[in-house]
Amino acid sequence: MMGISFSGLSRRRDYIVEELEVRHTGDMSVLHREDFIRPWSQEEFASLLNERTVFGYAVREVGRRAGSVGFVLARQAAGEAEILTIAVARSHRRSGLGWKLMDAVLRRLHGDRAEALFLEVDEKNLAALALYRRMGFHRVGQRANYYEGVGSRSNALVMRRDLR
Repeated sequence: MMGISFSGLSRRRDYIVEELEVRHTGDMSVLHREDFIRPWSQEEFASLLNERTVFGYAVREVGRRAGSVGFVLARQAAGEAEILTIAVARSHRRSGLGWKLMDAVLRRLHGDRAEALFLEVDEKNLAALALYRRMGFHRVGQRANYYEGVGSRSNALVMRRDLR
């Protein structure tokens, strides 16, 4: 388990990053619903977490009874990995939690000697694009009209970070 801290404008918030377990799937489905037109269900998350190649991390605020405020889910196989999904509660965004979750994945992959990490991101998600670029990801492809929005579709940018 890793601990991280953030000092906000009004109060200090302390967070814990921990490995995802099936007990997190309820929180995961609620968080996923905030950002996705077709959110994944608790059962879908549980099924993924039961696959041996899937892993991830949850983040929660220390001292609060509420559950996870963010998570990342990844899959690793044959020396490469991909981010399946990542979400941070709107009320906790701009706190560095996306960075901490991605960093936890990268640390594990470095330890496993993986060669590359891939992800897909909506071209309209400027905050996520900025984060991924700061973390060393670069664009390697595009999926046209991949994401469905309210009354529109947008492209998914395929990004890669070399780990060696």
